[in-house]
Amino acid sequence: MSVKSSGQFSSRIGFIMAAAGSAVGVGNIWGFPTQAASHGGGAFLLVYVFLIIVLGYPMLMAELMVGRHGQSNPADAMGKLGSTPKSRNIGKAIGFISIVTATLICTFYSILSGWFISFAAAPIAEVMGQPTIANWMTDFSVSRNLVFTVIFMALVVLVIRQGVEKGIERWSKRLMPVLLLMLIAGAIYILTQAGAMEGVKALFIPDFSRVTDPEVLVGALGQTFFSLSVGTGAMMVYGAYLNQQENIGKLTAYVTLTDTTVAFLAALMVIPAMYVAQHNGVQIFADDGSLLNSDTLVFTVLPALFDSIGGISQYVLAIVFFTLMAIAGLTSAISIVEVPTSYIVEKTTMNRNKATLLVSAVITILASVIVFNFDALFGLIITLTTERAQPLIALGIAIFMGWVWHRDGLLSAIAKQDGVDENSFFWRVWPTYVKFVCPVLISLIIMQLFLG
Repeated sequence: MSVKSSGQFSSRIGFIMAAAGSAVGVGNIWGFPTQAASHGGGAFLLVYVFLIIVLGYPMLMAELMVGRHGQSNPADAMGKLGSTPKSRNIGKAIGFISIVTATLICTFYSILSGWFISFAAAPIAEVMGQPTIANWMTDFSVSRNLVFTVIFMALVVLVIRQGVEKGIERWSKRLMPVLLLMLIAGAIYILTQAGAMEGVKALFIPDFSRVTDPEVLVGALGQTFFSLSVGTGAMMVYGAYLNQQENIGKLTAYVTLTDTTVAFLAALMVIPAMYVAQHNGVQIFADDGSLLNSDTLVFTVLPALFDSIGGISQYVLAIVFFTLMAIAGLTSAISIVEVPTSYIVEKTTMNRNKATLLVSAVITILASVIVFNFDALFGLIITLTTERAQPLIALGIAIFMGWVWHRDGLLSAIAKQDGVDENSFFWRVWPTYVKFVCPVLISLIIMQLFLG
């Protein structure tokens, strides 16, 4: 059974919104500002933009190209690149690891996104005169974490089970514009507050001495993979839902630009908000200048900022911001859950509804195990997936794309695209770039992560 049985994207804008929704997520709005604030602000931004261009864009395009060529789940799509039984089996193994990685990523993602829903609902309970419920929604507890993890996964199921066009595409086209508008409005509001300009300076004036700092480089490299969903198989699945004539170079550019713009807008809202909070008496830096509570930045600094504003505005801002975060989590989780779902639909006789329920149930059970063993497992799963597995999978994809996929087959796939001249400079250079440059860059990432 082909992945095409699940349907196709009906329009170019539908694909762009869905792929951008996959890339734009918690990694951009929670992860990027936190990483930037922890790693030199402007220096981090400079390195991140550079790596998005030289590594993120070409690797994202490679995943989409592999997915469209394979017209199947990541395991079979990677296997089809091989010309011998051994190479095909290795390709399948790389693709299958990406499916497992996507599933594990969704476990901590669902917990985190559940928090966003609870923090968005808490002000509503407060306004309705239910302070006990509001406190429960914002206090860390096993019961709160379990309830809102289940609520979030239920939302994901409602979208995924409807298929590609009626589910993923339709909801991505609705949610992504809302997310962008809310981000822009939030950034504009924060920038009008006292103290915001200090945050703007921190974000845009780089300390060039930190550009070569290993921590900044590793942080920016990891963020590049996480924010673009490289190494999770999600973009291979979305690539399989594209027709052969779409120009993947242009589509990837649109997705990368949207993803980077959202990360930039998020940083433009969150980092100035930190300094507004500091101006209002909230402590955000330790005595040694390090950022306090960096992992839970948006759950500590921003609520404190909203409280310091007072009045009805504090509730409105909290609802808007955390709803924004929940939307970002949902658009990414949709693509991540689609990875194992598409695999099960292809490999078994199970229909999409049952496959979606099965995958979601497994993710919810695994997430529940993490909730009950939070201190031991939450950070471990994040490290194993985003800092270890994703770079290794990306390396495997780069090697297979450049060295295993027969060049004639790649050139044939390139030539089928509308408006593409396979002899142009870009399309002659890109395969060679992925073959030589990307593996070297990714290997350097892995060396820094495992040895640093």
